[in-house]
Parts: sequence; C-alpha cells; structure tokens
Amino acid sequence: MTPETAVLAEIEGYGLTTAKIIYRVPDHPHVLQDFLWQQYDIFPQFPTLRKFLAFWEERIEGPLHSITVAHARLIHPVELSPLAGRLRH
Repeated sequence: MTPETAVLAEIEGYGLTTAKIIYRVPDHPHVLQDFLWQQYDIFPQFPTLRKFLAFWEERIEGPLHSITVAHARLIHPVELSPLAGRLRH
C-alpha cells in the first residue's frame, strides 16, 4: 500500500489491525505456535482479517487455537490543551 493509498484508506475508516494468531503445530498438536499478522482493515467488521482467516482454515494445516486482535485508527482528532501564561516572542 502506498502512502497516498494508506491516507485515503484511513479517511474511509481503515486503521492498522494486528492479530496474534495462536495455532497448533500439525505434526505435534499439543505444541502451540504464534503468528503475528498486520494489515489495514475496518473496525469492527474486519473483512480483510476474516478473509485471511478463511484462507488459513482452508489452506494451512495448523488448526487455529486462538486469535487476539488490536486495532488503531491512525488519523485521530487533534488534541489541544491550553497554555498557561503568555507566549513571548
């Protein structure tokens, strides 16, 4: 994604989504492995993450154990705080 595309995506409601995916190692189902995934996605539907997880379940042998998702919009309203005293030149 180019910087210009990323800014447009953020304006349309996208933000950076991070998913920690814990899955079972196919040859040793008692062993858990983790995988970190990041992509721009829309909260709370997460269509991109859902598409990736569907791909995982269809094509990857390691069964999913758990998924933890974090999402942060990258464009926020501006926060202003008043200055005490006067500004000097």
